[in-house]
Amino acid sequence: MQIVTDSGTDVGLSAQELAELRIHVVPLVVTLAGKTYREGLDIEASEFFRLLEETGSLPTTSQPSAGDFAELYRNLAKDDPDILSIHMSSGLSGTFSSASAAAQMVPEAKVTCVDTKTLSVASGWQVKAAARAVQAGWPLERVLDLVARVSQATNTMFTLQELKYLIHGGRISHMKGLLAMALKIRPVIAVEKVRGTYANVAQARAIRGAAAKLVKLVGREHPPGTRLRAQIAQAQNPEGGAMLRALVDEQYECDWLPAGDVSLVLGAHTGPSLIGLAYAAADAFEELDAL
Repeated sequence: MQIVTDSGTDVGLSAQELAELRIHVVPLVVTLAGKTYREGLDIEASEFFRLLEETGSLPTTSQPSAGDFAELYRNLAKDDPDILSIHMSSGLSGTFSSASAAAQMVPEAKVTCVDTKTLSVASGWQVKAAARAVQAGWPLERVLDLVARVSQATNTMFTLQELKYLIHGGRISHMKGLLAMALKIRPVIAVEKVRGTYANVAQARAIRGAAAKLVKLVGREHPPGTRLRAQIAQAQNPEGGAMLRALVDEQYECDWLPAGDVSLVLGAHTGPSLIGLAYAAADAFEELDAL
């Protein structure tokens, strides 16, 4: 069985690691100042954010087409027809829909599509869990059960300094966004699990205050002192990421994964100041850690 995903899941693996785990990443697309780039192929994150600052333009994004996925499925099926295609939330992108449509276009492939109902490194946790389980020889149903349990155990929240990118991308209404900008409000945004969409769960007047409220919200699910699996996700804000990690460390014992850079598509919708946290109770991953 082979794994297909999209660049919005931020798996954070090298080309060699992807090849070893048989993970194939289909790039999302971002357009900036009239030029279109495929993430990871035509442009990397550091270059994208540099151009974002230099041009002052507001970017647009698009998901891979069904044809893009169909071509990949067709080529992969020549080697192994069993394909597990795992994608960022259908509530935030049309990528899952494109993959599902493509699965119907390639009858020679046995494609199972999974909607992670989240994005960035939290989606990447599901992709890597599936790949390790497949590598261990697990059957499809057991792999899908593991992915579902990782999904259920994991939550994501983030905050950011500027709102113009969220307004431009339609992630918050124009009038609400303008008012929040005028008041210099920094939102705390979660990814809810039912539809996999954004939910504004708190706000503060400074990004440090928003980060502190984010950590306080973690406490609604996990009492301080709980051992967590955690990972910082950031755009181009390593100082903010380090600050958020320090606030989490004040309350929790954490098994930290290396900080992950967010997808250009997420960065295009949030801007360079974004910092986020993916987290779960560490004991939810005991079976996976034993692989």
